[in-house]
Amino acid sequence: MPLLAGEKVGPYEILSPLGAGGMGEVYRGRDTRLDRYVAIKVLPEHIAKRGDLRQRFELEARAVASLNHPHICTLYDIGNQDGAGYMVMELLEGETLEARIGKGAIPLEQSLGLAAQIADALDRAHRAGVTHRDVKPQNIMLTRDGVKVLDFGLAKSTSKPGPTEQTLTKALTAEGTVLGTPQYMAPEQFEGKEADTRSDIWAFGAVLYEMVTGQKAFQGKNYSSLVGAILGGEPAPMAVKAFTPAWLERLVRRCLSKDPEDRYQSVRDIVLDLRTPPQESISPAKPSQWPWFLAATVVFALATIVLGVVSWRGRQPVERPMVRMEANLEASDGPGVGAILSPDGKRLVYVSADGRRKPQLWIRRMDQPKAVPLEGTADAIEPFFSPDGQWIAFSAEGKLKKVSVEGGAALTLCDTPEFRGGSWGEDGSIIATLHRESPLMKVPAAGGKPEPVTQFDTKRGEIRQRWPQVLPGGNAVLFTSQARIRNYDNANIDVWSFKDGKRKTVHQGGAWARYLPTGHLIYLHQSTLFAVPFDLGRLEKTGNPVPVLEDVARNERTGRPRLDYSLTGDMVYQTGSIPDQEGTIQWLDSAGKMEGLVAKLGVYGFPRFSPDGKRLALEDGDYLKSDIWVYWLQRDTMTRLTFGGNGQHFPVWSPGGNYVIYQILGQGIFRVKADGAGKPELLVEGKSVTQTPYSISPDGRRLSYMEAGNQGTPDLMTVALDSDGADAKPGKPEPFLKTEFVEIDGVFSPDGRWMAYVSNESGSAEVYVRPFPDTGVKWMISNGGGRGPVWSPSGRELYFMGADNRLMVASYSAKAGSFRPDKPRVWSETRIVQRGIGMLYDLAPDGKRFAVVVPAGEVEQRPNVTFLFHFFDELKRRVPVN
Repeated sequence: MPLLAGEKVGPYEILSPLGAGGMGEVYRGRDTRLDRYVAIKVLPEHIAKRGDLRQRFELEARAVASLNHPHICTLYDIGNQDGAGYMVMELLEGETLEARIGKGAIPLEQSLGLAAQIADALDRAHRAGVTHRDVKPQNIMLTRDGVKVLDFGLAKSTSKPGPTEQTLTKALTAEGTVLGTPQYMAPEQFEGKEADTRSDIWAFGAVLYEMVTGQKAFQGKNYSSLVGAILGGEPAPMAVKAFTPAWLERLVRRCLSKDPEDRYQSVRDIVLDLRTPPQESISPAKPSQWPWFLAATVVFALATIVLGVVSWRGRQPVERPMVRMEANLEASDGPGVGAILSPDGKRLVYVSADGRRKPQLWIRRMDQPKAVPLEGTADAIEPFFSPDGQWIAFSAEGKLKKVSVEGGAALTLCDTPEFRGGSWGEDGSIIATLHRESPLMKVPAAGGKPEPVTQFDTKRGEIRQRWPQVLPGGNAVLFTSQARIRNYDNANIDVWSFKDGKRKTVHQGGAWARYLPTGHLIYLHQSTLFAVPFDLGRLEKTGNPVPVLEDVARNERTGRPRLDYSLTGDMVYQTGSIPDQEGTIQWLDSAGKMEGLVAKLGVYGFPRFSPDGKRLALEDGDYLKSDIWVYWLQRDTMTRLTFGGNGQHFPVWSPGGNYVIYQILGQGIFRVKADGAGKPELLVEGKSVTQTPYSISPDGRRLSYMEAGNQGTPDLMTVALDSDGADAKPGKPEPFLKTEFVEIDGVFSPDGRWMAYVSNESGSAEVYVRPFPDTGVKWMISNGGGRGPVWSPSGRELYFMGADNRLMVASYSAKAGSFRPDKPRVWSETRIVQRGIGMLYDLAPDGKRFAVVVPAGEVEQRPNVTFLFHFFDELKRRVPVN
């Protein structure tokens, strides 16, 4: 029977189940001697009684123990208890390759990198005389440190065959046990022949095919048809995916040859071919007359590249082959778009920092050798050009601004708490998403009060409208509509008519749509850019979508792709995923002194001290994949509290320290025991809105949180709780502050009589205090911008983040219904790097120091951008428009 939490297997404590397979159940456990977390595989009771199967279990242990490789799961220990064998292995955090493929095909470059690691691991096993015999996506983990091949449950030692193993194999076969997974078994295994290393090569080929295409190499409606396909069929060509190189098709088909003699005879040869592919893979463009020696110019200044291309352009006919070039721009990895091109293709703009100042916009004429910074654009994100290319609009410091391409002062147009894309129309107005939870708004390009353009479609649960494009002629706007958070790949692409106010969906299953002068609609789906013929007059598709560009990077937090184009037909984009910046957590005192707290690197956010100060709850991971962890200060160990990896954020401690409350994107607010025992309990259902927990009242009976969605701006809510009881029994949510303005970051004072929060009612984000319950009276605490308030435990100070990212503090006194704040002062001159929407600091319970997330070294750069010159010509060739 299954083991329960708290039981022991040898010196290992069982914590929770992780999964089960044909040869054992796997548990998350703790080594009580070394105080480390491990994975424990235990032979099930019904198998433990079989001596032959116990031998097979021990065979797996011997096979794994003989291997030592960075991409093979490490075996720590093996033992026997009450007649049942167990293995202790490293605990892997991440997701299986099967789960990743379930989200869609993996971009080509990433697939090749993963494949090289898998092949390297198999090569090491084969050299040690071990054949895996069950290579499949489910047995491959994707971790921070790369691939880990695991579960050698069917492994066979080829160097030491003997009667015991042969007898075991024969017995299992006689009982009808399949040695392997049919989908990834080589033809000879179905024919009863002995599997060897070439059978692993077959399975590897099937796995690589599936990574690149998102489809299984061989499929069948039932077992018989599947076996028939493997024995007599061929997989569909991989070239249906855009830009799949021919050499990779040949490699996979050689792995999947029916006759083992026709396959690669060594995995080492596959590793070498993956790491040194043929020259044809360098560029997806068709062969042209482009001189080979110009390719070397990518290592020099972008100006040299562009001048060569411009000169070459003038000598070509109208039908020009696409040219692919890379350049180093040192573009910052912020929440923006990477780089953008002016409509006429003569200017390039990107966000970067020179090491002495904040990230800002840089502009470069394509015929000039150097880029220059645009003053007044510090912390700029999401830039976009005016139709004439003379102005650049962008968001910074909670404002929508514009600046001339020639430089000069940046002009403020309106407030935008969380900008999510804009488009400058030919009539001199801008259509934009000014907040992540707001509909499309219209802003005069000269500045002024925004006016709503669209409304949310509540019947279909719409919660977000993003990345608008004013279509040519100015009669309609194209945008992305989301009914669920993070649902970028299955969002709708809608169009809104300015003439009659009507709206219709033109495509389902994509995001960030753009109409091109070629007569195409392009959009992103699972990191692949698709194009489909589009009738601008009727506002509808006239053909089928075709993949035209793979591995397009997009920001994990906003979903915005790193892609742009000019109306002259060129494109610029970045490849690969754009992870959040890793860092450590440091102590910070008022003198600016830093001292190590959490040394291990992580993508940390929203650190929160437990009431006793002995633990620190925090989120770790890229925005859409984060989990909640608990760091033990005295033990210097990290315990994982949640295991969804699906966007779990904003941990909040209960007053007794027994529970942690947190958000799951798109699902709501949950509560889980701080020791990880039991299942999470739903407190506030997500439905079609976003909820973010902030604070629990000192008596533990009321939770404050932000709610946004459906119709507009975020508001502050509270819900009654049952203190630290065993079962969550939340009451009905009640609004605390619900206005036309943005209200966020609501936190209870230590005595529970006041609520500090942030509002933009003054025109900029400022910190306020109101009584709780609200009496309609408020006091403004900050006077030059503020966010993220934190009360001191003493009940005499209120801290917050100033507009310049320095921690500020305001002393106060409170009597009866009166709150008297002093003028805020700088608490520390040290500026805290801020990213995303979560706070990156918290005050220790002793009130003397802050825990602060600090990036590891310089903010990560994404140096390479790819230029596709004459992309429109290639698009017209590949996707003809009738």
